[in-house]
Amino acid sequence: MDGFFPPVPPRSDLALAVESLCRRYDTWFRDVLRRRYGDQADDLAHEAYLRTAAHEAQGKVQHPKAFLLNVANNLATDQRRREKRENDYATYRGAFPTQSTAATQEMALTLKQIMLALPPELRDCLIMSRLDGLTHGEIALQLGLTKRTVKDRVRRAAILVAASMQD
Repeated sequence: MDGFFPPVPPRSDLALAVESLCRRYDTWFRDVLRRRYGDQADDLAHEAYLRTAAHEAQGKVQHPKAFLLNVANNLATDQRRREKRENDYATYRGAFPTQSTAATQEMALTLKQIMLALPPELRDCLIMSRLDGLTHGEIALQLGLTKRTVKDRVRRAAILVAASMQD
């Protein structure tokens, strides 16, 4: 268990907690979320009620308004991070032609020049990951780095390659 989610109370307690939260705070809560997050307000409110209900059913929430807002803000932050990761990944994937695309000699030469222009620590990680097919853990062991550092270097290299390929 990850600490955020308490043990799940009986289903009827959860339903009562959600109903009670909605009845007391829904108008205020959705208005605040609409001002802050626009179209995402309803989804954020729904998820925030569900996540808060388990805590509320056990009587652990002392300040429900603050708790609901904190949960909704964290959910919105997570959503923004997820979207940024997805956009970065789409940019990264767009930098490398798929196998079904016939790469011209000019494109291959350009890619080679771009790869050679990368800083060595980024280039090594990218080559080991994408060309040699090694996992981040295997690369980390070989280079004496952490997996997080390898992951970050591969991501940064891919973004640089993608940006250079678009020029």
